[in-house]
Amino acid sequence: MARRNSRGISRVSYLLISVYALLIVAALVNVKMWSTPVSGGSGTTTTLPPISMGTNGVISRAIINENALPGTTAWRIPAGTSPTAIQGYANATNAQIGQNVDLYVTTQSPTYYVQAYRMGWYQGKGARLIWTSQLQHGINQPACPVDTNVNMVTCYNWKISAVMLVSEKFVPGDYLLKLVAGPKAMSYIPLTVWNPASTSTYVVVNRSIVEQGWNSYGGFSFYAGTGPCIIDSSSYPVCNRARVVSFDRPYNTGYGSSDFLTNEYPLVALMEKEGLDVSYITDVTLATYPNVLSHHKVLLSLDHDEQWTYEERVALQNAQAHGLNAVFFGAAAMVRHVRLEPSILGLNRQVVDYRNSYEDPLYGKAPGVQVTGNTWESPPASWSPLSQIGVQYSGYLAPNVFVPMVVSDAKSWVFQNTGLVNGSSLANVVASDFDHVIASSLEPPNLDVLSHSPVPVSEGTASGNTWNGNSYSDMVYFTNPVSHAGTIDTGNNVWIGDLNRCTVATDPTCAAPALVTITNNILRLFGRGPAGLFQPSVSNVASISPAGS
Repeated sequence: MARRNSRGISRVSYLLISVYALLIVAALVNVKMWSTPVSGGSGTTTTLPPISMGTNGVISRAIINENALPGTTAWRIPAGTSPTAIQGYANATNAQIGQNVDLYVTTQSPTYYVQAYRMGWYQGKGARLIWTSQLQHGINQPACPVDTNVNMVTCYNWKISAVMLVSEKFVPGDYLLKLVAGPKAMSYIPLTVWNPASTSTYVVVNRSIVEQGWNSYGGFSFYAGTGPCIIDSSSYPVCNRARVVSFDRPYNTGYGSSDFLTNEYPLVALMEKEGLDVSYITDVTLATYPNVLSHHKVLLSLDHDEQWTYEERVALQNAQAHGLNAVFFGAAAMVRHVRLEPSILGLNRQVVDYRNSYEDPLYGKAPGVQVTGNTWESPPASWSPLSQIGVQYSGYLAPNVFVPMVVSDAKSWVFQNTGLVNGSSLANVVASDFDHVIASSLEPPNLDVLSHSPVPVSEGTASGNTWNGNSYSDMVYFTNPVSHAGTIDTGNNVWIGDLNRCTVATDPTCAAPALVTITNNILRLFGRGPAGLFQPSVSNVASISPAGS
């Protein structure tokens, strides 16, 4: 018989009870760690599990700890800095650990140096300094030639100025390489450091192709040109535009960062502040490695993501069919039909978009999906993006004109904790390009119109029908009935820029807090997996008036 203690419990039973108690405590601790909502950005490291559910989405211990490291505001370029005193480009839009990146820099300064900043939250300072080069010898590079057959500017004649090894210190993410030749001579080179083995919940797709399409360095972009017409004499698109653009040249806006700081970075900062489980690729990465989406749960397309290749569209289509959620934060997604080709410096370094398909040398010689046109809907591609984004590109507002966003389905999970009701108006939210619902058999049958915002035609240009002088910007949500993948299109081209465009402290009508809450709601639900399993969409198109063009 087992010996008993003074309370009548055997030693064996006592030991068993003690073990069970320890197991229960351990289990409770584990449950708490995995289920208690946690937000990142505290400035201290954490011992959370590698991946867990947080207040505003799936969080990553690595991202939280990364953003707890010392940040700096030294990445910023002060006002009054010359945008041309030093400029450069890299031979890659994206790079992996262990890769050498060649930098091509032009400056009249005798010396300069390079700093690599990883962009994130970092206690609100915005970036962390990862690497600083040795002092480099400045080179005043020659003028960049123009291929007048297609009006392509390419600085292939520049000499390599510096080589940067993407070492283990380079935590994958969005980077700005800062070129510094003096207190008023600075510029950026953007670079995405990506990890092919990443299985992060969220993947942000940086818009290198789009940025290059709008880049008029040397005088030419897909939308503007100088000098006489080439190929045709049309007034739209302008006949002296580029038909091919090259990554082998600097960006001429944003001190070399293009529109990264307005159309991409506010979302990056928000997600890293929350410690979300995010990684980064470029659209060039997606076109080159289309299977990359199979490793993630959510694709995040950024503001003004208008130029897509066939490879990108097929990659997304396949991923959506297997449950990938997609968020199109910017209107006009997938409008332009482009393809990639190599340059002297490497693969996929040139973007082709003739816009008039009959000008394209592939016209009549290759499958229609490879022949570039003004839009994806144009023949011979004839592939509407409606089934992938839910809405139709519908026009654009004049520069610096903003109109309110008007809520049309306040009961939706999207507006949880915002206090918004049907008819609520968020001031100065919709600008630039906009999308709206159209009557089409290609539109998802379970389309939920979340907001239906009047856009006065007098304030811009509208395509399709108008009603009493208005077109509309529609934010929509729909789910795939088979894969349950969820898709959201904001119908507004400046959603990400709106996230920090104003503050309530200076403007009581500021919509940013509500938009941040809506964004967090989307990231939280979509991070769980196929959104239709939790919030299947239900069509409300019949209740929207007027309902599309």
